[in-house]
Amino acid sequence: MRFLADMGISPKTVVFLNSQGYDATHLRDSNLERLADPEVLSKARDEQRILLTHDLDFGELLAASGADLPSVIIFRLQNMRPERVNKTMLALINSYEDVLTSGAILSITDTKVRIRGLPIVDK
Repeated sequence: MRFLADMGISPKTVVFLNSQGYDATHLRDSNLERLADPEVLSKARDEQRILLTHDLDFGELLAASGADLPSVIIFRLQNMRPERVNKTMLALINSYEDVLTSGAILSITDTKVRIRGLPIVDK
């Protein structure tokens, strides 16, 4: 699995994911700290990466676009320290790998995981 970390995610999480054998990068790695959200989504899609963020705007952008990728993990944890995020990431990868590879938005709180498959279609 490949990951792209948005600015709200610690670079320590990227280092951790790489140490676990995953291909992870941070926007800072490419000096893209000021990249607009639509371009961040495009970068993740073009590079076939799962976007890691705490920014709710990405879910809204994906819903409006009708796109089926990239998957996005939105962290809404009270404790966003890298150690907590890293532990949560391993659990997510182990439990939701199929969902993440097929296209979904996962919203993660301290008590639950909410999954919306992509594309999001209004009924």
